[in-house]
Amino acid sequence: MHPAIVLPIALATCVSTMIGGLFAIRLRSRLHLVLGFSAGAVIGVAFFDLMPEALESEHFLDARSMLAIVALSFFFYVLLDRAVALHGHDDMAIRAQRRGWIGAGSLSLHSFMDGFAIGVAFQAGQSMGYVVAAAVLVHDFSDGLNTVNVVVKNGAGRKAAFGWLLVDALAPIVGASISLLTVFSQNAVAVFLAIFSGFFLYIGASDLLPESHHAHPRFYTTLSTFVGAACLFVVTKLAG
Repeated sequence: MHPAIVLPIALATCVSTMIGGLFAIRLRSRLHLVLGFSAGAVIGVAFFDLMPEALESEHFLDARSMLAIVALSFFFYVLLDRAVALHGHDDMAIRAQRRGWIGAGSLSLHSFMDGFAIGVAFQAGQSMGYVVAAAVLVHDFSDGLNTVNVVVKNGAGRKAAFGWLLVDALAPIVGASISLLTVFSQNAVAVFLAIFSGFFLYIGASDLLPESHHAHPRFYTTLSTFVGAACLFVVTKLAG
């Protein structure tokens, strides 16, 4: 492992999250393009990098078993998302504020797993680590944005929103630090990559894509998604 590489990248995700939160307040008119690009990038890294790398470990589990792990992790995220009611439509004031806190806590957990994913990816290989780090950076920008939005829209003030934004920003540093404490076997790394594939697919398809499109169903929003996916395809080709 390379703490001198992993920890600075985790710090960069912290900065990315904070910038995303500030953008949520200052520059809302162009956020749909950023979210669209982030969706393409996150989905792209799952399809073009994480899953192919996981499937190469057929000496451990066959392709069907690995894809089953991807599917299970995807649906686990569905259950997690429904459990915290992040997309609920209940307008009752008390439950709304609680939902805002739970939603922000869930996003912070996502960010923790993002930092952990960076550390695990570097154990799979340096090029893999950089590709995952690139996807996490754009994803954590949107995480910061969504953290502020979910707290504010559910009745809390800006002070609470900034408090949760700070928690979300520090979470990937904690996750990356924990990943440095253990050296995983190649088989374990392959399973982690399959799990993260399912997570990234859900985040991109269920959170980022709808969020980018529902308020701005425009050609450039869709184009930004394809550009994000194409960029990650090129990055994975160059890295591979």
